Amino acid sequence: MIDRLPVDQAVATMLAAASGKPVGRGAIPPSVEPPYYLLTVVSTTVSGAPLADESEDLSIVYQVTSVTGPAPSNPGSYAVADQAAWLADKARKAFLARHPDAGQWLHSITVPGARVFGRSLDIEPGGSRDESDAIINNVQRFRVDLTRA
Repeated sequence: MIDRLPVDQAVATMLAAASGKPVGRGAIPPSVEPPYYLLTVVSTTVSGAPLADESEDLSIVYQVTSVTGPAPSNPGSYAVADQAAWLADKARKAFLARHPDAGQWLHSITVPGARVFGRSLDIEPGGSRDESDAIINNVQRFRVDLTRA
């Protein structure tokens, strides 16, 4: 069976490295001002061989919330929709961009004992804005499919 925790850690590491922005796994990254990402697991499914077999595949849907907003250290700052769209673009490229010649993903997700064989944009419901605190975000869901290495 493929453990989910190492996959979660590898996905967060890939997104942070590819985007250059902090990633919080299920919570706001500590001591960080916007912009940043929130990474949350939406669903996990197992398919293939029976549960007693070590060879089943694992599919995880991650929600990536791109968050922009006023910087607490700068009282005059505010969020802008363009920044949320820019962060969403960076996340999409981190998960889905491929090398034009080889066809391999540009940003690897390395999980010991497992191999990523599929990535896709599950849904992108878009953004929302909270006028009261000037936070703008964009929500995307990415599916990552793995098999035993």
